[in-house]
Amino acid sequence: MYKVDLNSDLGESFGCYKIGMDDEVLKHITSANIACGFHAGDPIHMDKTVKLALKNNVKIGAHPGFMDIMGFGRREMKISKEEVKAYIKYQLGALNSFAVSSGQNIQHIKAHGALYNMAAKDYELALAIAQAVYEVDKNIILLGLANSSMIDAGKEVGLKVASEVFADRAYNSDGTLVSRNIEGAVIHDTDLAIKRVIKMVKENKVEAINGKYINIKADSICVHGDNPKAIEFVKNIREELIREGIEISCINEVIK
Repeated sequence: MYKVDLNSDLGESFGCYKIGMDDEVLKHITSANIACGFHAGDPIHMDKTVKLALKNNVKIGAHPGFMDIMGFGRREMKISKEEVKAYIKYQLGALNSFAVSSGQNIQHIKAHGALYNMAAKDYELALAIAQAVYEVDKNIILLGLANSSMIDAGKEVGLKVASEVFADRAYNSDGTLVSRNIEGAVIHDTDLAIKRVIKMVKENKVEAINGKYINIKADSICVHGDNPKAIEFVKNIREELIREGIEISCINEVIK
């Protein structure tokens, strides 16, 4: 039996600025990565997103990033290991307050944007993130890019880890994501994206941008739903996975 989680980055609205279509996305996913106020989000939207997730039977995950709202957390920053750990603990604590008050636990954590991409390649940075999570709650699952330093660091620290793949992103031959600045980095063909995902789940393979196939483990698929067309994509990918005999389950059910 094939089994996979569907996750999405949510709760990224801030004040009067609305980002994403969380209400619709939550109808089709199993795990939500909720912004914790550094790169996006605010207390009101964090609380609202946690409650919406509970209503839709979707598991809660923390989505911490760099303190960079103007850059949406997508700009690299040079920070120490101690700073990384403090940033992670601070954001985990913020989301946990809303989760606990709604009768939930944080299932997983997934770093955001530049922090995610940097930690995928920088083992020391990944280790700092993993250590911070373990020191707060060793039962939280670390969700990271498949075949990356995040997965290795999580295992070393003693956390449960889940390998994430992307439905609409191209891969380099080393398993990293192709930079958004390069043509072909984002896959817009829905049928192609779905075929790639099915191959990742069933065969543990994906075609890199250079045409070579690389090994990949797919515990969770990241899907984006910040526009009406993307919502249709999220819906279609879920339906096609089920049609292929792949069970859609939350992360803690996939990796147990």
